[in-house]
Amino acid sequence: MLELYGLSAFLTGLLGSVHCVGMCGGIVGALTMGLPATTHQSPLRLFPYLLTYNLGRLSSYMLSGALVGFLGGQFTEILPQPHLIGMAISGIFMIILGLYLGGWWQFLSLLEKQGAKLWRKIQPFSRYFLPVKNPLQALGLGIIWGWLPCGLVYTALMIALASGSAWEGSLLMLAFGLGTLPMLLTMGATTAWLNRLTRHIAVRRGIGLLVIIFGVYTLSGFAHPIRYGIHGTNMCYYNE
Repeated sequence: MLELYGLSAFLTGLLGSVHCVGMCGGIVGALTMGLPATTHQSPLRLFPYLLTYNLGRLSSYMLSGALVGFLGGQFTEILPQPHLIGMAISGIFMIILGLYLGGWWQFLSLLEKQGAKLWRKIQPFSRYFLPVKNPLQALGLGIIWGWLPCGLVYTALMIALASGSAWEGSLLMLAFGLGTLPMLLTMGATTAWLNRLTRHIAVRRGIGLLVIIFGVYTLSGFAHPIRYGIHGTNMCYYNE
């Protein structure tokens, strides 16, 4: 079951990271603002800053995953078939994310508005790391910006919540963060091109549709638990 959740989290990050281009483009600008022109114009010189920034971001994701995984674990003793319920939650939120990415339904923007309340308390700490002049400051900035209100992150957190374990929730958010890395590590050098690409409605809707399809597949496990070796409240794994 952890493998299925991990795949869901990774694909959520990988496919949903088109959303990161618009949301995080300004962060990359802040990251490079204090650097010499020769640094932010060179992908090789910029890479250590992007890498440490993303390491900080993933650290915050793992912490939040541990927190919600622990919270989810408090309900596993009282809910019938908690893993099936977790599968349903994961599938539903992936479908909601796909609708969000495709521009068909903006429910996740409501969650982002709620998350903004916490963000207003955290965001001021970022000024201690700006302007960024060394990779350690980029790491600190990444830790802060890992709490940016984002519907994509909230979808991944629902998968971590379904894990019912602080350790597994942390690993699932790591898998999600790794899925976002290809887009965010290249953003510093290709921001303008990525912005043009992801602004195309056909691209966003195509990716949104892929996320919806995987969400439906995940949700189908709720109706057909035998596919994943789930019987009652017990999980069995089969080697094929």
